[in-house]
Amino acid sequence: MKHAANVFLVLGLSLAAAFSQSPELRTFTNAQGKAVQAKLIGVDGPNVTLELATGQKYTFAITSLSAADQQYIKSAAVPAAGAPAAAAPAKYTFKPGPNDKLEPAAVNEVVGQSLFGEDPLWTSSAEEVAARLKIPQESKTKTASSYRAYTKDDYQLFGAHPFSVAMYAENDKVTSFSLVFANKGDLFSAKGGGEMHFDKDTPPAEAEKIVKKAMDKDLTAIAATLTKKLGSPKEARFGEGPSNIGRLTVQRWDWRGHAILLAEAKGVYVGVQIVTTAFADAGGKVEDTTDKIIRAHALANLEKRENGDVVVGDIPMVDQGPKGYCAPATAERAMRHLGVPADMYILANAGNSGFGGGTSVSALLEGIAKGVPLMWCLYSTKEFNDTANKRTKERKTITNWASWKTKVTEEAATSSLAGDRESSHVVLIIGYNKDTNEIAFSDSWGEDYKERWITLPEAERVSQQYFYVVGF
Repeated sequence: MKHAANVFLVLGLSLAAAFSQSPELRTFTNAQGKAVQAKLIGVDGPNVTLELATGQKYTFAITSLSAADQQYIKSAAVPAAGAPAAAAPAKYTFKPGPNDKLEPAAVNEVVGQSLFGEDPLWTSSAEEVAARLKIPQESKTKTASSYRAYTKDDYQLFGAHPFSVAMYAENDKVTSFSLVFANKGDLFSAKGGGEMHFDKDTPPAEAEKIVKKAMDKDLTAIAATLTKKLGSPKEARFGEGPSNIGRLTVQRWDWRGHAILLAEAKGVYVGVQIVTTAFADAGGKVEDTTDKIIRAHALANLEKRENGDVVVGDIPMVDQGPKGYCAPATAERAMRHLGVPADMYILANAGNSGFGGGTSVSALLEGIAKGVPLMWCLYSTKEFNDTANKRTKERKTITNWASWKTKVTEEAATSSLAGDRESSHVVLIIGYNKDTNEIAFSDSWGEDYKERWITLPEAERVSQQYFYVVGF
């Protein structure tokens, strides 16, 4: 099955031996005939590591590639004699451009923050870049990490105020930035994050006019700021999917292998993405992957605990912030867990999110077939959250699970939980315990809500009876 943005490569680890490197993208083909544009990073015994235009690195068996590719790897990636155990980072190469003569300090004046250094972002430590920009870590898995800040009003980038600054990384190397400026989600967001996001004001009647005015202002300011220093932009098409959803017409400026892309989704958001020039040249498209590889990755992260808990682990966190973007944020988490790049603001556009939030999950996941983890639509009431928080806290100190089963069974039998349409929400079901009849779920509200527990009978009381999966 075709995915929005997949690769045929298995998710992998960093290289463990030194080698000579191939600086350019080339076409690699696997045994099933699927092709992908990638750069050879190196070899470690029977395994090879390739890097996509997005900056993502994947390690897998050399024998899974075509005979011609195996011969190429054999001749191009020979470990150096007496090489150290760890390889030096690959040198990032790019096509020269007219703005490359500008020093990082001059470009940072345009940015408004200390974003760029002498080394390209794509070979820079994500932790160090995040520290310079003052954006905290949002999530960290075995190979991937993300950083996100919902900024204060005085935080400026490219001459405007971004509501969200997100940076994504693989193996602590930056792969991309997603900056969201005026948008219909954050302009009418709730009073607070986490459970408080249900306590929100009714969007004003003039919402569309307010959004348009704010978007026009940011679009003009950002374009003028970039043009003043980097010259007139090129027009390009970028992203996956139909127009005004994932694939948009963007204004593009290049500098030393970085492509700065300014986009407007009409009436929805103004955004800036910073990606490699190679990824921008490819129009933001990434190759397909095989179902077999995705399934193997999912199974590799399944945790089976001594107490009977079975939990899908290593799921990245995406904090939806103080707005009702639970569905797109949850979808982004599920997709990134399976190796599919995603952005909740673009997903919110695809899902027809309303002002301040409220997304059509059916529209959001149309065309996505079965897979894991499971997305669950429920009524996340105060009583439900209080119960889940209490159970999750108590579970951390339990030693007698037979007694725990009796306790939660009795509490579930007398529970008064009920649905409330004002608290519609979407979470990931990430695990279960058959013996205690509990399920584990995860909210897109930050690390404190990454794993919570509730009994199945109580879950039934607040369930909307809609379930979805990201397919493969």
